[in-house]
Amino acid sequence: MTHNPRSQRQLRVGEAVRHALASVLMRGDVPWPKGFKAPLITVTEVEVSPDLRNATAFIMPLGGKDAPDTLRILNNIVGFFRHALAETVNLRYVPKLIFKMDTTFDYSQKIERLLQEPEVAKDLAESRDD
Repeated sequence: MTHNPRSQRQLRVGEAVRHALASVLMRGDVPWPKGFKAPLITVTEVEVSPDLRNATAFIMPLGGKDAPDTLRILNNIVGFFRHALAETVNLRYVPKLIFKMDTTFDYSQKIERLLQEPEVAKDLAESRDD
């Protein structure tokens, strides 16, 4: 996820799109491919471009289960989600949508592990004593 400052409008539209996508995923009418057992999916954030024409939906399958397949399939059936957005979110243009994996949790776990390493913990303790 990027950390560019976003306008209130981008944030508001992103949150509306996030809620709409989460609702569609919860309804259970997503046209998953035959034989694919879809995991529970959380839409963690939606970033919308300044012109509101593009949106990136960050997702996390429960427990990271089947993440690559889930992501590929979601992006293959993106038209289904755009149609659902057109029906539920009041926007002049339905944004082009892409799904990406939310890696912030993995990143925070990595930082936490680094902070627990003996050398780092020692350095942190020394810097507090100064």
